[in-house]
Amino acid sequence: MVRVERVTRRTFTVAALSALTLTAGTATARGGPQGPADARGRSTVTEMRGMWLATVDNRDWPSRAGLSAARQYSELIALLDTAVRCRLNTVMFQVRPTADALWPSPYEPWSQYLTGVQGKDPGWDPLGTAVREAHARGLELHAWFNPYRIARHTDLSRLTASHPARRHPDWVVAYGGTLYYNPGLPAVRAFVQQAMLDAVRAYPVDGVHFDDYFYPYPVAGRLFDDDAAYARHGGGFPDRAAWRRDNIDRLVREMAEAVRRIRPGAQFGISPFGVWRNASSDPRGSDTRAAVQAYDDLHADTRTWVEEGWIDYVVPQLYWNIGFPAADYATLLPWWAGVARGSRTKLYAGEALYKAGDPAQGPAWQDPEELSRHLAFAAGYPEVRGHVFFAGTEVMADPAGAMARVAAGHYRQPADPPH
Repeated sequence: MVRVERVTRRTFTVAALSALTLTAGTATARGGPQGPADARGRSTVTEMRGMWLATVDNRDWPSRAGLSAARQYSELIALLDTAVRCRLNTVMFQVRPTADALWPSPYEPWSQYLTGVQGKDPGWDPLGTAVREAHARGLELHAWFNPYRIARHTDLSRLTASHPARRHPDWVVAYGGTLYYNPGLPAVRAFVQQAMLDAVRAYPVDGVHFDDYFYPYPVAGRLFDDDAAYARHGGGFPDRAAWRRDNIDRLVREMAEAVRRIRPGAQFGISPFGVWRNASSDPRGSDTRAAVQAYDDLHADTRTWVEEGWIDYVVPQLYWNIGFPAADYATLLPWWAGVARGSRTKLYAGEALYKAGDPAQGPAWQDPEELSRHLAFAAGYPEVRGHVFFAGTEVMADPAGAMARVAAGHYRQPADPPH
């Protein structure tokens, strides 16, 4: 997901702004004006209207570590109610941000983002509560996991004494100021799946979600030290990059199969970096000049995952404005539509709501209509089955009024998510 250190988190004190800017007659906390309905009164509109809710570094929730359980609960409810007010239908809730858990996991410690102390019981069950409260509001909830990130520092001794990474330091690679599990070790792949699938077994989640972090984003002058793992497990591959891609492919395929087996009907989706490869690297790639390419730098062959139908949905992070020279939204969205065409994998567009009105962004993002133009453009491509907005803080605060314009102009009636 977008690097959280580059995003300024808005406070919850402006929570009512987007509600105040919606046009007259828009939604209450339980839904908006009814559009076409079937005989049972349900909406006949079907499209993804999602919101990411990030917990790493307390990006969206809770607003800071160490709040009381009651305060955490009230903040969570405010975010869910905001999603309903904006006539969204799905929340991607980050429940394993750094090899930890927002539920009572037998495999990993409680997240430090709840209490400020890794492993400390917060006194309630955030994931279980989020599922229950989302369903009570007609929202679907997808449990969002980060597979390999252990900590946003490189000191193993700072992890709780019982942490799996401390018991298995041979699983760990320090890179760019962060600790990661090594994706090249079969034992790691088995463990992270076991840890994540515990939540899938325990809770009636509607989906399982990965973001864009597989092998880490490149850091200039640094090497990801997986020499030993490559020497042991990389035989038969033409080079290290092909072996790394196979490691990630295996994780994706195995996780997809396990989710379908454990919770039939739950969706498994991924929100990759928006550029698979530039056309200059591969004629099948997009007409872009992105500095990062998922295939080459993150070793994530996102195009294959879609074309082979390994995943139920894909949400490429198309976090650029229309007309952006290096990676134009109006170039990338049709490219992804072409990839998804004929596949069983549903395509949703990941939208950079966090950029709207941010003075650090370019002129296009100072126009609150930019995101509305994205939705209008995407309407011309039937492969695009909806949009997901990053992230919960901006959906709630909506400082530029961009979300309110999307809701008023494109979400005038409720919709069911695709299945």
